[in-house]
Amino acid sequence: MLSKRSLVGVPLKFRTLALLFFLFLGGQVFAADPAVSDSEEAISAGKSVFNANCKTCHKLDQKAVGPALRGITDRQSIEWSKSFIKNSQAVIASGDEYANNLYAEYNNLMMPSHEFLSDADLDNLLAYIEYGDKVDPAAEAAAAAAAGGEEGAGGGGIPTQYLTIIIVVLVIVLFLILVVLGLIISILTKYVNKQDLDETDKEFVSQKFEFGKVLKSDAFIIVVTALVVALVAKTAIDGLYTVGVQQGYAPTQPIAYSHALHAGTLEIECQYCHTGVEIGKSANIPSANICMNCHMHVQNVQGQDGISPEIQKIYDAIDNNQPIEWVRIHNLPDLAYFNHSQHVKVGGIECQTCHGPIEEMEVVYQYSSLTMGWCIDCHRETEINAQGNEYYDKLVQLHSESKDALKVKDIGGLECAKCHY
Repeated sequence: MLSKRSLVGVPLKFRTLALLFFLFLGGQVFAADPAVSDSEEAISAGKSVFNANCKTCHKLDQKAVGPALRGITDRQSIEWSKSFIKNSQAVIASGDEYANNLYAEYNNLMMPSHEFLSDADLDNLLAYIEYGDKVDPAAEAAAAAAAGGEEGAGGGGIPTQYLTIIIVVLVIVLFLILVVLGLIISILTKYVNKQDLDETDKEFVSQKFEFGKVLKSDAFIIVVTALVVALVAKTAIDGLYTVGVQQGYAPTQPIAYSHALHAGTLEIECQYCHTGVEIGKSANIPSANICMNCHMHVQNVQGQDGISPEIQKIYDAIDNNQPIEWVRIHNLPDLAYFNHSQHVKVGGIECQTCHGPIEEMEVVYQYSSLTMGWCIDCHRETEINAQGNEYYDKLVQLHSESKDALKVKDIGGLECAKCHY
């Protein structure tokens, strides 16, 4: 602490500098809790921690299985946040009021401990929670307005209400045209009847249309027969082309599992359940143990007590040591070979490319035809990402004379032995 006596004999300008230096140091020493870092490095590292440990149950700006995390350091101190993330059970057991209220609000759902996270990991995680992936409100509103316009579009982007008006107007116009034509025919008929015509002309004007004669005419019979034969032939050919194709197949599963909830709302990665998709030929059907990673804690819809009937089926399967007999949806013939890791890990193909909007499906169905022609079309159109891969350098040089990008078909993607051997 500086005193008047300690500054006796010190020139005024040095006293001023010393006072400013002391005030600066004091402001740093006695400042409030350190703020969460907003550096890009910390946010990026925190996003990795979040995706690996938190994303299954939490979102930043809205509730999921657990509460929205954005603003946690505004509601509680940084040290409290770190303690709760590392061991929420201990914080709740300590009698902390906020923690116990949170525990009760989310149906006594206990968050797993994360003791393995270092202080640096926690700092980065809090940085991402506070500053990461923030949505610009103006951009979000513009996107919502655009989405609303698309949803209400019909065909070429015309809003539904305008499309309805156009259809109604067209119907009215067509009706008026028919009325006008009827009046014109009536007027012309009356005019012709008043004229002096010979018997042949009068017979022609007064003749009536006989529908029965038309039906019995040779021309009508030939046309109808040709149409029926063409329709039967087309139906038979279409049926032959669909042999073995199960597009749209959606079997009833033993447990009503919703991909729309898990992959869509909760944004759980496909690889979390289908663990073999990046390391092997098959994506594999998840075992009950994988289900229990979450459902040993999540036992019902938020706000409801007890175990839901569908989740109870998982418990019953484990108690009885019986596998859950999921019904396979996507089947390839034995003569065809397909490797998931080759496409997902090496090729970087998204799951939705083949399986469709899986994150929107309450009941999963076969989205694509999975025919040989469908696969070949994909190999013809899909470009190869050859950057940074020495394996493709020579192929890129050989292909450089062509103006087209290097595609799967250029590396043997259309060879029969690639899929049939």
